Amino acid sequence: MFNRNNLLQLRIWAKESDRKPLVLRGARQTGKTSLVNIFSKEFDQYIYLNLEKEEDNKLFSVTTSFSQLLDAIFFLKNADRSSKKVLLFIDEIQNNPKAVAMLRYFYEEAKELFVIAAGSLLETLIDKNISFPVGRVDYLAVRPFSFEEFIEATGETKSLALILNLDVPIFAHDKIRELFQTYSIIGGMPEIVKDYCENRDFGRLKNIYERLLVSYLDDVEKYASNQTQTHVIRHIISSAFHYAGTRIAFEKFGHSQYRSREMGEAFRILEKTMLLQLMYPVSQTKLPIQEKTRLSPKLFMLDTGLVNHASGLQKALITSKLINENYPGKISEHIVGQQLLAFQSSVRSKLHFWVPDKPDTQAEVDYVVQFQDLLLPIEVKSGASGSLRSLHRFVDESPHDWAVRVYDGKFTVEDTTTVSGKKFRLINLPFYLVGQIEGIAAKVTGIQI
Repeated sequence: MFNRNNLLQLRIWAKESDRKPLVLRGARQTGKTSLVNIFSKEFDQYIYLNLEKEEDNKLFSVTTSFSQLLDAIFFLKNADRSSKKVLLFIDEIQNNPKAVAMLRYFYEEAKELFVIAAGSLLETLIDKNISFPVGRVDYLAVRPFSFEEFIEATGETKSLALILNLDVPIFAHDKIRELFQTYSIIGGMPEIVKDYCENRDFGRLKNIYERLLVSYLDDVEKYASNQTQTHVIRHIISSAFHYAGTRIAFEKFGHSQYRSREMGEAFRILEKTMLLQLMYPVSQTKLPIQEKTRLSPKLFMLDTGLVNHASGLQKALITSKLINENYPGKISEHIVGQQLLAFQSSVRSKLHFWVPDKPDTQAEVDYVVQFQDLLLPIEVKSGASGSLRSLHRFVDESPHDWAVRVYDGKFTVEDTTTVSGKKFRLINLPFYLVGQIEGIAAKVTGIQI
């Protein structure tokens, strides 16, 4: 089992004086159960309930009160109620709506217990008129491995230390860049990372990718409320990986005959499962971020490795000298988005890109992110050079003079000028440092985090 960044959030949660049951959110196979198993080593006693198993599920149906439920859990799991520090993990909680409702009582009547719940299909409970107790639970997003987690899993601890210290010397650049190239090819799904770390064989991974994709298709009936919606969602899952990183229209998406309304509804259901995200543009150059939902969104998928596999790109990427040489602009943009999300623990975290207010212009900046009170533009270039006209347009309209280019080169900060003559500072950021963008921005700008 590998170390995960989410462990830090779990430890912070465990120390809270008014601790609430914690619900882990994330798509299937992102490592929620493994994360809790690692965390359980820090407790005196660990009780695991899997509500896909009948004997665990029926505990919430046969008991008539919360106190009786607690007695039954400790008795049937042969657990000692007098233990000082007990972690209770309720996995696949979506299989029993009553278990969801019971979470409030763990907060109100059993605060001495550390309670975590998880489930990948939690939105299926909406149709059963069951919702998570408002104000009685907290949430934590679990996403695929970040690059930092990946290189720690591969044993590259010295490279990790350099990245975390925001100080990568020139002699280490090529090695870390190659590590990121591998990460951008295989992605961050835990089972993929585990197999690669054990065997270092790209060829072995095909069957795992296929199994993951099939598992998402098999879940369609659990998402859909009717037969038509089943067909639409199945079509999206089968087609969406080919459109990752591109702007899409709902109407007849993926060469289908489905209309905008039914397609949009299906996309929003899949967004809730965290299998994909609709990235909407913004037009302002300062906070607050206001999505322009009437404009077409970009499609961001769960994991770049899955995108590469589903699109048949992995063989070509393995032989590429530059990230994204064979799929101009899209894989490099997508892996950057994955890194920007990787350290976001909130399930509400979203990605955005920028377009100008005037519809007659073609400018588009790949990402905009909030850094303190600034809206920071990020342009992604697959090679070491390229036009930055869209970035210049953003800077010209921005109240500040900072911008970021993510590229295949070394870390530098340069004083430069837009086409129209505005002076600004450009942070040239290697792909492998994107996960540390907040610390680097603080260091370079002098703005305290």
